[in-house]
Amino acid sequence: MSLDLELAKSQLLALKEEYQTRIDKIEDHIQHPQDDLNEHWDDQAISMRENDMRKNLLFEAKQSLGHVQHALSRLDNGTYGECEVCGEDIEEKRLQALPYATLCMEHAE
Repeated sequence: MSLDLELAKSQLLALKEEYQTRIDKIEDHIQHPQDDLNEHWDDQAISMRENDMRKNLLFEAKQSLGHVQHALSRLDNGTYGECEVCGEDIEEKRLQALPYATLCMEHAE
């Protein structure tokens, strides 16, 4: 396989920055909510539902950031682009679509 590792690294670093920014924004919204005490009960219910949604989004963003960091460490140790199950090359189109993929198509299914 002739992967452009520098391109992969730049894509992963961009994703890392994107997820970290997303995490920072969500955490800020959770830590600094609007003054719920002055809101109407219906508004408070909506606010609580939105906070639950933010927590789910935060979990997903942290999970994605972990995948990106794992892919960056695989770049550093020379195993990026190899399936973690069979050791064969991960399809280039798969890595283009999901730069932090760790499994080939066969093992991802």
